Amino acid sequence: MMALQIHPIPAFRDNYIWIIHNTEHAVVIDPGDASPVLDYLQSHKLELHAILITHHHSDHTGGNPTLIAKFNVPVYGPKQENIATVTHPVREGDKVHLATLPLILEVIDIPGHTHGHIAYFGSLPASSHGKNILFCGDTLFASGCGRVFEGTPQQMYRSLQKLADLPDDTLVYCTHEYTLGNINFARTVEPSNIDLQREELRAKQLRSENIPTLPTSIAREKSCNPFLRCHLPEINRIACLYAKKKLEQPVEVFATLREWKNNF
Repeated sequence: MMALQIHPIPAFRDNYIWIIHNTEHAVVIDPGDASPVLDYLQSHKLELHAILITHHHSDHTGGNPTLIAKFNVPVYGPKQENIATVTHPVREGDKVHLATLPLILEVIDIPGHTHGHIAYFGSLPASSHGKNILFCGDTLFASGCGRVFEGTPQQMYRSLQKLADLPDDTLVYCTHEYTLGNINFARTVEPSNIDLQREELRAKQLRSENIPTLPTSIAREKSCNPFLRCHLPEINRIACLYAKKKLEQPVEVFATLREWKNNF
């Protein structure tokens, strides 16, 4: 049995549409644009078998109508959001069985960026090295996190904590190439972080060769991402300086960092 491949399909300016496939069957995550997906499927002689959606924004759902018109496949998406093309609404505790790959993904509720944002978590089969994988849309980024559009900072903080509690070796497949910009902010917050400095060198080298900086990992994010490090005294100190007031709880630090990043 061929090991499963997970490949980024670039779309728009900085989106990645993730595709999981073997030699015959494929599943796509957050296809904002159908055209590059169709090109990939055709060039690799693949049959689309399902679409997974993390949230309702059009750069994650816009390709659905074209893809389902051609392939008539199930579309899994957040139960708490109104997405017309979703045929299988899911929420935390549900499992998505992708039998043709084969792969089972667990649904995790991670509201904040949008009201009903979800993630998909699972483990690749042993034949594909058994790695833990996470598709988290616009919630957790490499060295950053998504904007809080519809939820609250408290919701977003809890969602990020939920993801940080996943196994350290989990590979994180987020949907935008924001890494270098995020690192620029993260180094402002934590300039002495050696792991972050190394990550910047790695990311710059990859981007100079037009290679994606993703996936990242939970372990890497816990060492580099200020939004997962709000409990640390040094992060608290710099956030208090920015806010010009004392911040008692990590969630207050998070809210301050997110506001700072919005205006960075």
